Amino acid sequence: MKRLFGTKSGSEFGKIIAMDRFDSGRSLSPIRQAEAYWTALLTADGVPMRSQIDPRGLENILEYTFILERIAPGLARFRLAGSHLNKLAGMEVRGMPLTSFFEPNARDDVKTVLDQVFSAPAVAELGLISKGKLGRISLQARMILLPLKSDLGDISRVLGVMISDGMISATPRRFTVADPRVHQVSDIQNPPKPLPQMAEGFAETQSAFNGAPHLRLVSSREE
Repeated sequence: MKRLFGTKSGSEFGKIIAMDRFDSGRSLSPIRQAEAYWTALLTADGVPMRSQIDPRGLENILEYTFILERIAPGLARFRLAGSHLNKLAGMEVRGMPLTSFFEPNARDDVKTVLDQVFSAPAVAELGLISKGKLGRISLQARMILLPLKSDLGDISRVLGVMISDGMISATPRRFTVADPRVHQVSDIQNPPKPLPQMAEGFAETQSAFNGAPHLRLVSSREE
């Protein structure tokens, strides 16, 4: 079994780019699996604890998975990361900041997203683009950031997944943010109730008939 985790107890963004082409079968599956795993641990009291994350529950997606630690407002570093992230970066990423995966002009956007993830707290899903240059083809990727509590109870950890769709070159890849989606955890805990369905046509509320005059039967027959 691949090992990634320890078993310790106890602004505005740039132009939105459609990511429909990203779904190539395997591409979004690790994102959805991690999201489902995290959601299953979510309670009304708040986000899951870091110590609740068991590698056996994520065994088939460990190469795409990572854990972040908040080190300053808008900044978080990799505590653990799977092999897919090391290939994208062209080096071991443990200890590096998350922003190292991004172009300089995209790093403020990433910091804004991280602040929301830790402070709201919120779940963020990002569409990413690495432009082709110097003989490299362009590369799409997607990332999800799921907040966690540390052993002290503060929200200062993130369970994340990053997966690319395309050939990874030997040189490091840097990305821009193309499609940011951020949802507060409170909305996930208490999803909005659906509006009541109204019948089409002559549907009216009952109150529209309150106070209507009584009807009197009129006969055309002469007495």
